[in-house]
Amino acid sequence: MKNFIPDNVSEHTNVYDVLKERGFIEQTTDDEAIRELLGKEKIKFYIGFDPTADCLHVGHFMQVIIMMYMQKYGHTPVVLLGGGTGMVGDPSGRTDMRKMMTVEMIDENCNQFKKLFDRFIEFDNEWKYEGNGGVYAPGRANKVPEPGKAISVNNAEWLRPINYVEFLREIGPHFSVNEMLRADCYKQRMERGLTFFELSYMLMQSYDFLYLHDKYGCKLQMGGNDQWSNILGGVDLIRRIGHSDSYGLTFKLLTTKEGKKMGKTEKGALWLDATKTSPYDFYQYWRNIDDADVKTVLSLLTFLPMEKVEELSNLKDEKINEAKKVAAYEITKLIHGEEEAKKAEEASNALFGGQGSLDNMPTATVASNISILDAIIQVGFAPSKGQARQLITQGGISLNDTKISDTNYVLSDTDFKDGFAILKKGKKSYYKLQK
Repeated sequence: MKNFIPDNVSEHTNVYDVLKERGFIEQTTDDEAIRELLGKEKIKFYIGFDPTADCLHVGHFMQVIIMMYMQKYGHTPVVLLGGGTGMVGDPSGRTDMRKMMTVEMIDENCNQFKKLFDRFIEFDNEWKYEGNGGVYAPGRANKVPEPGKAISVNNAEWLRPINYVEFLREIGPHFSVNEMLRADCYKQRMERGLTFFELSYMLMQSYDFLYLHDKYGCKLQMGGNDQWSNILGGVDLIRRIGHSDSYGLTFKLLTTKEGKKMGKTEKGALWLDATKTSPYDFYQYWRNIDDADVKTVLSLLTFLPMEKVEELSNLKDEKINEAKKVAAYEITKLIHGEEEAKKAEEASNALFGGQGSLDNMPTATVASNISILDAIIQVGFAPSKGQARQLITQGGISLNDTKISDTNYVLSDTDFKDGFAILKKGKKSYYKLQK
């Protein structure tokens, strides 16, 4: 097994208690039944991922962590790639319809997702479901998967070839439109107009659970709390078909104390790919979280024992910064490896503590005599000269710890002491400029 989670992460032997202890679990279809199930047998469970981008972000990663816990305690993850549902797009929590992607884009995103899953979850790499469309690793078709090792499936396999009329006859009678429209996943969309296209999403996700239940013996579907209505739809569908051994569980979304989603940066999402979000920027995000969010981050995104989490979370005043450093290092190490985590830590210490090396902080090579406006745009502190000017006039830009007030300022050789200059936006965003 991939050795990410230490044996001392919890004293509990039932993974349900571990997830509960760390604060993951939000809602279940039956608390006691699920706890009993996970304690007495090793089950197959699944989590679905729609390929809305070519990379996973930190919000997805919490779901990956849950699969890692489940696998450590002997359960088999079924990773569902949404090559079929991704063609519609989940309306949950949306105020407008998702942009439709081409089939080629969806398939490529599925491929990229699977590569990232491979880093954290142990798959049976010789297992391959026939007709997978190139998503899975090469191997023997229809081999029985090894117990405990994860498998990945793509709902494009059964959703794309579906006969529409047959699907309506088989699945449609089990759903009440009145009840569907009362579901949380459709409430926001109803205000601006819900298309029939999007209304069908719940039926597709519910059918996924039925298919995985019947074909692979999946007894549990897990997902974020924004998926509650869709998960209930699947559990209810399986029950109406005549089975009683299916369950649903949702976990908390990764949010701040104020309820805002974590992982949103000025540059967009906090991606797990180093080419999209550098290890330094990734580290800095967690280093600068609010004091009130320290326990949440340590509990959900690190594998520190809860005793250590409580100890760090209870630090007060300036000492809480030590807890943030631990969180930033542990999460960055998990995503990018120990070497990159150490480099990011060093760069951060050099900037904020006067110790360490600046070699590993984000660096941009700029032209000689570059204007301050162009420099701001080049490093991504602002998308346009207008917004760059606004940053300067508001006192948000410093060069080598000196506030810049002149929007026409041009960098000269004297600004590049020791061969570089430090451009700063606000208190937390830095870039090393070199010619």
